[in-house]
Amino acid sequence: MRKLIRKYFAFGMKELYRGVFIGAQVKQLQRFVPELKRSDVRVDIELFRGPAGVRAQAMDPQGNLVDDFVFDSGKGPLSKRVLHVRNAPSPGATSSLAIAKMVAKESTFLVCLVTLQT
Repeated sequence: MRKLIRKYFAFGMKELYRGVFIGAQVKQLQRFVPELKRSDVRVDIELFRGPAGVRAQAMDPQGNLVDDFVFDSGKGPLSKRVLHVRNAPSPGATSSLAIAKMVAKESTFLVCLVTLQT
């Protein structure tokens, strides 16, 4: 966890800063929409401004964020028959067919593996 914090601390602070100072957020957005001006952004605290979203993200043992789905199974006799799909960010429906294809492939492999071992 410390590796993750060390690696992304500055990024997190910048996100907090842009969440408080709308001008800084507009400057960041101008990278994508150069003609955007501060006057184009209406900030009505009571009506439009909500809290920032928090998204769960998988992390590898080295503290790097994992960008793709993670498929894994347990090691025990029963748990190795279970396939877990981790780090499937919402909305997972946008990639549900790709996930289903991978689950079908992996579960077929697991069934064959378990059958061979018994």
